[in-house]
Amino acid sequence: MSLSGLPRLALIAGPTASGKSARALELAEREGGTVINADASQVYRDLRILSARPTEEEEARVPHRLFGYKDGAFACSAAEWAEDAKAAIAGVLAAQRLPILVGGTGLYIGTLLHGIAPVPEIDPEVRRTVRALSAAAAHAALAAEDPAAAARLHPNDTARLHRALEVVRATGRPIAVWRESRAGGIAGDYAIELQTIVTPVAELYARCDARVDQMIAHGAVEEAAALRDRRLDPALPVMRAIGVSQLIQYLAGEMTLETAVGAIKQATRNYAKRQRTWLRHQLLPSFTKDAGQPRP
Repeated sequence: MSLSGLPRLALIAGPTASGKSARALELAEREGGTVINADASQVYRDLRILSARPTEEEEARVPHRLFGYKDGAFACSAAEWAEDAKAAIAGVLAAQRLPILVGGTGLYIGTLLHGIAPVPEIDPEVRRTVRALSAAAAHAALAAEDPAAAARLHPNDTARLHRALEVVRATGRPIAVWRESRAGGIAGDYAIELQTIVTPVAELYARCDARVDQMIAHGAVEEAAALRDRRLDPALPVMRAIGVSQLIQYLAGEMTLETAVGAIKQATRNYAKRQRTWLRHQLLPSFTKDAGQPRP
């Protein structure tokens, strides 16, 4: 229990390859904690290597929750994960351990802390049409239909561009309007102890490249082949995870392994850059300086 009387909840956030998992493991061993996943790719059991999930040896050192617990054949939404995370946090506290959220998926963390916008169910045809668009096409369409969202989102952030576009098309209201009435967040229920990992850009990018090489050395190609053989819908999140499409193209003879690895490294660096932006402009400003509590 914290000085405020609220239960403690540690949150370790940072870009991919920045060392979040090692920091979480160290904290869990020092304070009797349980590590709870807040990374959208690490929820899928199909992606142990390509998502850089903790190893079996690391998972054996301290309890881990919500890692590899979903079948990639089914999309895991931020809302679904947030409900699972709430239950996991409650269970960890009931066991008198410190819950330690670790990840870099802004949508997941934001949904858990601040709740979800009550957006109606999106018409399936609208969703199919929008999600067939490239990032560039989605950004151009969004610039015409929701200019504020287009200005706010990175032109390569395909998932968020698709979401904003499908919301405004299906409901006639920008996603920002819906978010003003978010509900169900846990920010006020816990004393949240935020740790962000800030790594110099050159070092971070070098770590990203080294991680990709490590993934290839430890079986990433075989993992991608197993996913290919499942013949899942290419639109599923597990199939859109960084590295999956590139390695499947390599396996199909459409590019060399060297080219695929180069493309994965570039995509990983781009993702890390977007995560740094989210940390700096969204997560950090949402925490007050005095109490450390995130503002909705």
